[in-house]
Amino acid sequence: MTNGMLINATLRPEAFATLSLAIVTPMANELATAEAFVKEVAAECERFLFREVRHFTILDRVSQDGTLELLRSLSVQLPGLTVVYAPENRSVVDAYLRGYREALAWNADWILEIDSGFSHSPADIPLLFQTMAKGYDCVFGSRFCKGGRMVNAPLRRYLISKGGSLAAQLLLGTRLSDMTGGFELFSRDALTKILARGIASRGPFFQTEIKAFAKRMKICEVPIQYSSPSHVVGGAALQDAVAGLRRLFRLRLQNAL
Repeated sequence: MTNGMLINATLRPEAFATLSLAIVTPMANELATAEAFVKEVAAECERFLFREVRHFTILDRVSQDGTLELLRSLSVQLPGLTVVYAPENRSVVDAYLRGYREALAWNADWILEIDSGFSHSPADIPLLFQTMAKGYDCVFGSRFCKGGRMVNAPLRRYLISKGGSLAAQLLLGTRLSDMTGGFELFSRDALTKILARGIASRGPFFQTEIKAFAKRMKICEVPIQYSSPSHVVGGAALQDAVAGLRRLFRLRLQNAL
């Protein structure tokens, strides 16, 4: 069954009409795809008749190709698009966290994180919404559960992502098949509690931290397609991940995870 068929069969507009939705997307040098991406995301979300939708795109000094100017221009045409320029950011993690803070300050009921550049497919958004509406605190997109896929990715990247997930499952006692990826939907209360724990990682491992801190919540994962990773996971990121696993494993031993 395709996502579109699922929506036609189960969509109940009244289930979403009282909810406000914030979308968080860090962006950089993505001039070629930025306009198509934000419009496709908006189209998928409009189908659900949320009370209000706000898409927070977070950019900083890394973006030099005109993406910032394009999005600012588009925000005039698309009232739900908010461009946040954060030159103080020191890492991509800062961009995600700034987006989450913006969403919570706006009093969003649900917060969706989706990466730009079509590495995450907007077509997968409806499945996250329909699943969340069943009463979950968080819904996580998964490349490794049944139906999930990781395409156009080097073998090394696949092995790092899969191996990192297996290590997290073993050391942290988690039950998610994908512990290293993004594309996530949170309730306001869940995200507030997760961020209150403190995100220590400055690299991709922060996604594992978030999922580990959601371990005792009502969570679920749904299959997604992940395509063309936009960055290389280097030695510093791997060292950060090893340190992060050790830190979280100590918390587990203290029954604090």
